[in-house]
Order: sequence, then structure tokens, then C-alpha cells
Amino acid sequence: MSHILLIHSSVHGYTQKICEYLKGKLEAQQQHVTIAPLSEVPELAKFDKVFIGASIRHGKHRPALYQFIEDHRKELESIPSGFFSVSLVARKPLKNTPQTNMYMQQFLSQSVWQPKLLQVFGGNLDYQGYGAMDRNIIRFIMWITKGPTDPNTKVEFTDWQKVDEFAQQMIEA
Repeated sequence: MSHILLIHSSVHGYTQKICEYLKGKLEAQQQHVTIAPLSEVPELAKFDKVFIGASIRHGKHRPALYQFIEDHRKELESIPSGFFSVSLVARKPLKNTPQTNMYMQQFLSQSVWQPKLLQVFGGNLDYQGYGAMDRNIIRFIMWITKGPTDPNTKVEFTDWQKVDEFAQQMIEA
């Protein structure tokens, strides 16, 4: 049994939801799991493995994510660890792998930490859950990318089987 820390950098709570789902899958496999937001991470030395999930906001991962990684690089590199990114772009088949997702590639080019275990998950589109500015920006982006633009849209683009597979990879890491 491993003691696993799942850290999330989540704006609207969807990356946290994925972490909660992962926790359930991991605990079903006799793993001990702690979930923490990026702003309240416990001491990493208490854990056997650390995984970070981060959402995309306005085309970027949050600056606090990179600062955390810089501050904890040695610890992250000394134990099994990994990273997953959550975005609406990952809803598209040609942009839903670490190799083909521009946000993952951007993360890898900007991060001092280069985790071996990587994954990309499609996010959640909930226009009613956004403020007016975000709703309009996201609707415009969806219009450009041929996604849903109805302001009542609420849809999860997450491939939960892929999340299940990532949970197994976490155990094996």
C-alpha cells in the first residue's frame, strides 16, 4: 500500500472532481490517498508518491503551479510522481494525448520538473457556472473550434476509462 498525494490546481473545481474520482479508484486498490489544493499542500516527505492535476485557464496553467514545482522540484524528482492536465481542448481526438496536447507541451517546455507519468483529460463545459466575461470568451473559443456554444450547455468531455487507466499507472509507478 502506498501513501499517495493528489494535488489539484483547479479554478472551477473540475480538476478536484477528477482527483476525487482517482481517490476512489486508488482506495479501491488498497492505496491510502490524500487530496490537497495547490494552496494547502502538506509536507511531501510524508508520501510515497505525488501526482499533480492542473486545469487550463485562459490558455495557461496557473503561475502558482510553476512556483510550487520550482519550490519542490527535488522532492518531486526523488519519488514516483506524475502530472495530468485538464482542458476543453483535450475533448478533441487529435489533442487528447500528452504528445499532441499543446497545453501539455507548453507545460513541459516551461516546467523545471519533467515527470515520466503524464496524461491529458478533457474538461467540463458549464456555461452557467462561469461569470459573464468567461462565458463569452469560452463561447467565442468554442465557436472558433466548432464546439458547443449554446449558453445552457453543461457537458463533461472527460474519458473516464482513460482516468481509470491513469489510476492503474499511478499504482504501478
